Amino acid sequence: MYVKKVTITDVAQHAGVSVTTVSMVLGNKGRISPDTIEKVNHAVSELGYVRNRAAANLRSNSSEIIGLILKDISDPYYAQVAAGLCEETEKQGYMVFLTQSSDESQFEQCVLTMARQGVGGIAFCPANENQQVNVEALHAHNLPVVCISRASVNQHIDYVGPDNASAAKMATEYLINQGHRRIGYVGGKSSSLCRAERVGGYCSTLMQFGLPFKPEWVVECDAGQAPAASAVETLLANHPQVTAILCHYSSTAVGAVQGVHRLGRTVGSDNIFNKQIAIVGFDAVQDAELTEPPITFVNSDAKEIGRQAARRLIEQFETSDPIARKVIVAPTMINANLD
Repeated sequence: MYVKKVTITDVAQHAGVSVTTVSMVLGNKGRISPDTIEKVNHAVSELGYVRNRAAANLRSNSSEIIGLILKDISDPYYAQVAAGLCEETEKQGYMVFLTQSSDESQFEQCVLTMARQGVGGIAFCPANENQQVNVEALHAHNLPVVCISRASVNQHIDYVGPDNASAAKMATEYLINQGHRRIGYVGGKSSSLCRAERVGGYCSTLMQFGLPFKPEWVVECDAGQAPAASAVETLLANHPQVTAILCHYSSTAVGAVQGVHRLGRTVGSDNIFNKQIAIVGFDAVQDAELTEPPITFVNSDAKEIGRQAARRLIEQFETSDPIARKVIVAPTMINANLD
């Protein structure tokens, strides 16, 4: 059975207003009285009118779709970023077009594809912290852009991310207040800007308290529990005087527990007899909550970073301010010893 498609003209006739008025109500534009808005919405509901969003976007040169390019969709950190961004955009009437880019050439293709699909703006996580972002190419698409990253990669693009130096200072000071004087740092690569910021915060805090910074206590390793376990085992075997470790990733912190156990030592805050090792990680994820004893984390809320990125992107839709903004999400301590 053929059912006639409800048109905007049908809605206008049912509501007793002009087609222009219906269009303005649906587009949330112009000054329309609350009574008229109610009439139009009631007509839309009664008739079952479905708006052609794509056509409306073409007519208004706007879009209700936001592009999100992630480095790795499976990474728990980026999954939380995506969840926060989607939560905020949906609240404000937008939908998200999600894709993944693990290298720079793929990133450029993702941007081009999204531009062709008519997204209104793009939020992206760079493929790596040293990625050279072609600002002119992004601006050529005439799209608002926000970079979401663990470290700032380009001062000419709006940026939302964590305060890595403050997070490391908070973690180091926490351990010092627990009585630790020989603190190591495990995880990440020397090429990582995020790691450089955290190691800088860790080092400056040690100096502030008159404690030694030992380069041999700062160990690189790949992400993941197995590399972290091996790195921590080696660090403690070579430098048994170390009583506390800052761990670059949440997976590093979980792996560190295994590394400590391999040497017949335990994880905890008692450093009097040099048998227990205190562990503090960054950016807690769900798996890290299952360790025994629970690990203390300094958390830069990835979900909040996603929300802030969405808000900043939507702000750009509504203004023409050409100055790049930087939004920093402050860290918080998730203390395993507290409820």
